[in-house]
Amino acid sequence: MKFLDQTKIYVRSGDGGAGCTSFRREKFIEFGGPDGGDGGRGGDVIAVCVDGLNTLIDYRFHQHFKAKTGMHGMGKNRTGARGADAVLKLPVGTQIFEEDNETLIADLTEVGESVVIAHGGNGGFGNLHFTTSTNRAPRRHNPGLEGEERTIWLRLKLIADAGLVGLPNAGKSTFLATVTAAKPKIADYPFTTLYPGLGVVRSDDREFVLADIPGLIEGAHEGHGLGDRFLGHVERCRVLLHLVDAGCEHAGKAYKVVRGELEAYGHDLDSKVEIVALSKADTVDAATLKQQMERLKRAIKSAGPAVAEGEKPRAPLVLSAATRTGVTEVLRALMANITFAKKVEDGPVEKDETWQPLKA
Repeated sequence: MKFLDQTKIYVRSGDGGAGCTSFRREKFIEFGGPDGGDGGRGGDVIAVCVDGLNTLIDYRFHQHFKAKTGMHGMGKNRTGARGADAVLKLPVGTQIFEEDNETLIADLTEVGESVVIAHGGNGGFGNLHFTTSTNRAPRRHNPGLEGEERTIWLRLKLIADAGLVGLPNAGKSTFLATVTAAKPKIADYPFTTLYPGLGVVRSDDREFVLADIPGLIEGAHEGHGLGDRFLGHVERCRVLLHLVDAGCEHAGKAYKVVRGELEAYGHDLDSKVEIVALSKADTVDAATLKQQMERLKRAIKSAGPAVAEGEKPRAPLVLSAATRTGVTEVLRALMANITFAKKVEDGPVEKDETWQPLKA
C-alpha cells in the first residue's frame, strides 16, 4: 500500500427534500383540508477517525464526495426520509483544512472522533404548514434548502511516541527493522526511505510506537533532497531519537546540520526531548569512535536543545543496530522519557516522580 499524507477533495452535503401540496380526500369526510408532509433533511458529510489506517491513499483517485438528497414529502402528512450521510474514514492524526490549506477545521487524534464537515439542507414545508384562519386550503409548499459544498485539504500527521531523525544513511531504517516487525527498505545509498514508516517497539514488557522519517540534508527547509515536509509526522512525537553515523566525516557537523533543519522547520521540534546516539559503531575502530564521540558531545553542548539550569546536556549513547550493541540502552532511554512525558500530560508530576536524565 502506497503512502499519501496530503490530498485535496471536494465535498457536498445533500439538498433538503421538497414539501408536498396535498389534500385529504376520503369518503364521507367533507373539507378534509391540507395534509402535505415536509421534505426530508439532506445528508451530512462526516469525517470519522478510524483504526487500522495510516495513509490517505483512499482519497488519491476518489476525490468527490456527495451526501444524498432528502426525500420529498408526501400526502397523509408523511415526512420524507432523511438523505444518507457521506462518511469519510480517516486515519488517526488527520487534520482537515479549508481550501487555503491554512485554516484548520478539525484535528482528529483519537479513534472514534468525528466532525461534520458539511451540513445537509433542511427539508421544505408541506402545505399543511401554511394553513391559517383565512386560508384554509393553501396550495403552496417550500422547496428544500440547498446543501453546503466546499473544497478541503486532508493532511496526515502520524501519531507516534518517538521519532527517528538524522541525515540520510544514518541507520534509521536498520534500527527500526531491528527493534520492530516493520520491514523498511534498507540499502547502502542515501534516501532509501522515501516515506515515513511506523513500528511497535517492545521493551521490558512495555510497548511504544516508533516513527522513521526520511533523512534530512542541509537546506531541506528550502526543498533540497526530499525537503522537510515529512517532519510534520514527528510534530506529535513525545521524544526524538537523533542518530548520527559514526563513520561520517565529522559527527559534530552532521549533528548540527539536522538541528539546524529542525530549528528552521519550527513548530517547537527543536525544543523536544532528544536522545542522541552514535550509530553504526561497528563500522569504525575504537580510536575513531572516541574521537567522534568527543565531537558529538561538543556539538550537543553548543547546538543541542536547552536544558534546565544546573543540568548538563544529555550524553550521547553508542549504538549498533547490526550487532545490537547499545540497543537495549537506547530503548530504555526512550521508554523512560515517553513515560515521563505521558505523566506530565496527565497532570502535575508528584515530587517523588521527578525524572532524572539517563546517563550514557
